[in-house]
Amino acid sequence: MIIVLKPNATTNQVEQLNETLKTYNVEIKRWDGVHSTVIGLLGDTHTVDIEQIGANLAVESVKRVQEPYKLANRKFHPDNTVIKVGDATFGDGSLTIIAGPCSVETEAQIVEVAERVKAAGAKMLRGGAFKPRTSPYSFQGLRADGLKLLLKAKEETGLPIITEIMSSSHIDLFEDVDIIQVGARNMQNFELLKELGKTNKPILLKRGLANTIDETLMSAEYIMAEGNLNVILCERGIRTFETSTRNTLDISAIPMFKMLSHLPVVIDPSHAAGIPQLVEPLSMASIGAGADGLMIEVHNCPSKALSDGAQSLDPDTFDGIASRIIKAHDQGFSYRYNV
Repeated sequence: MIIVLKPNATTNQVEQLNETLKTYNVEIKRWDGVHSTVIGLLGDTHTVDIEQIGANLAVESVKRVQEPYKLANRKFHPDNTVIKVGDATFGDGSLTIIAGPCSVETEAQIVEVAERVKAAGAKMLRGGAFKPRTSPYSFQGLRADGLKLLLKAKEETGLPIITEIMSSSHIDLFEDVDIIQVGARNMQNFELLKELGKTNKPILLKRGLANTIDETLMSAEYIMAEGNLNVILCERGIRTFETSTRNTLDISAIPMFKMLSHLPVVIDPSHAAGIPQLVEPLSMASIGAGADGLMIEVHNCPSKALSDGAQSLDPDTFDGIASRIIKAHDQGFSYRYNV
């Protein structure tokens, strides 16, 4: 349930409302936005008397939220959430490019890629230390040593880093990671989500291979319900009957997420297509639909990559694509959801 306060509500009127709300066995959340102040009631609200609440002098309107996700709901939080990490900002209308290899392999590799993607305009470095792979015989990542190499690249370039977590038992290892990524396979690992909700780290949550938009928002709710409101949604393609691409990028998910939620949205065109030649057109389509960021795989030698080399861009190709993407965004080639 959400309660919108009148712009001219007095302090005494709001205090009287709060006293009334405390008589119900619900959690009370307040959000002070640019244009309005909203109070959200979380929990079992069936006993709340809407007419009684609506009669309060401080109240402009009262309505029940039908969707099961509350904290991630735009009705609860009308303005966009803005998440800032170093020079990277998500949700304020700017475009943040995250780039780097699928897997961290060596210090020389990750530092070289970090320097190149930064020079091309990327604001954040990605790289896998713990790698979930379909086959148990594939390269699983350097694990803790890979995290150390990512931090070395951060030290050398100043780029904040994002990397994927596989287990809640690894959370302590991610203390110096700037954004923790939850991969598509772990989107409904609810115990992991709850533990990440107890951290103060921004979480990038990837949509599962066969999950709906509502299911993705419910997974975000698991994180937010534990107190961590800094969640970034990531569309990385879903599994369909189409076989010409690795997955099918759901462009419509961008405006749908924007309409339903206040959380920033990032697109991963590399995993969506699995074809490097499609990264640029899918990126252009994504920013045109209003994406807040892009996460692109770049490897200094894709043919020798230990994982996902076939879908990775080389640094020279990334230079050109990043330049054109940034130029298009700066020239207004981007839909902005009108709150």
